[in-house]
Amino acid sequence: MTTVMLVGALAGLGILLLVLQYDTGRASGASELARLDAARMRTQRTARLHGDDADEKESLRLRRIGSAVRAVFEARGWNLPAGVRADLSVMGQTVEGHLGMSVLSAVAGLFAPTVMLAPAVYFFDASLSSPVWLALLGAAVGLALPTLQLQGNAKERRRDFRHVVSAFLDLVSMNLAGGRGIPEALQSAVGLSNGWGMVRIRETLQNARLQGITPWSALGDLGEEMAVEELRDLAAALALVAEDGAKVRESLSARAVSMRQRELADAEGRAAQRSQSMLVAQLLLCVGFLLFLIYPPVAQILGF
Repeated sequence: MTTVMLVGALAGLGILLLVLQYDTGRASGASELARLDAARMRTQRTARLHGDDADEKESLRLRRIGSAVRAVFEARGWNLPAGVRADLSVMGQTVEGHLGMSVLSAVAGLFAPTVMLAPAVYFFDASLSSPVWLALLGAAVGLALPTLQLQGNAKERRRDFRHVVSAFLDLVSMNLAGGRGIPEALQSAVGLSNGWGMVRIRETLQNARLQGITPWSALGDLGEEMAVEELRDLAAALALVAEDGAKVRESLSARAVSMRQRELADAEGRAAQRSQSMLVAQLLLCVGFLLFLIYPPVAQILGF
């Protein structure tokens, strides 16, 4: 029965691939222009993180698989969730690389149960066939694993970026106090560090100057892309009070203090959570030690 189901699944997969090969979907002219414009924006994008270049982290074959999957998605109007796209932007990874890794991980999860049963076949002469539902479960877990790992890494990196933004606000405020204008203060502040967060802000400001848009508009787009609320609030504040340097200094100083207080509260919360985890681990050790001491007399009394 398992063999029949596997053969049927492979036949269905082959039919699906044939349908996807010849059915490109019916797209309107506006949707095709939007797709071409999105592709042009991706190719013209130059903001990359130092040390996290996608070309170094993702192989050409992996991105080629992801490109094929993305083309199928875009032909049918399917898009990744906004949160996943923001996490990819924070990590400096491409959508194609993430899709390719997800597909390969799903394929590995599909065959993982069979591979895990291989030692049992060798030592106990058991059957190599595994339930179909177990293979499908492994494929689902493999498909979701890269996204879960991406979310965890992006959360840590976004926290570091918020710390960089708070330091950036202080530097801009000091440059404004020295008599510089807002654009000059922004450019001077981002030139004092080569950290990945400050480099990302510096490249955003440089691209804004080349494209002829305001620096705060570019910072707002960056905050939208990376899902960083503090950067979007900064862009909105600069857009409102760009003509009054004194008010800008007061606003930036207040925002920097607020961000530091929030980071301090967040750090205290994480420290308390880890302390509770250590307490639970110590309690488990104590319970295990007590069981180790109690088991011999209890076993002797009960005659085990």
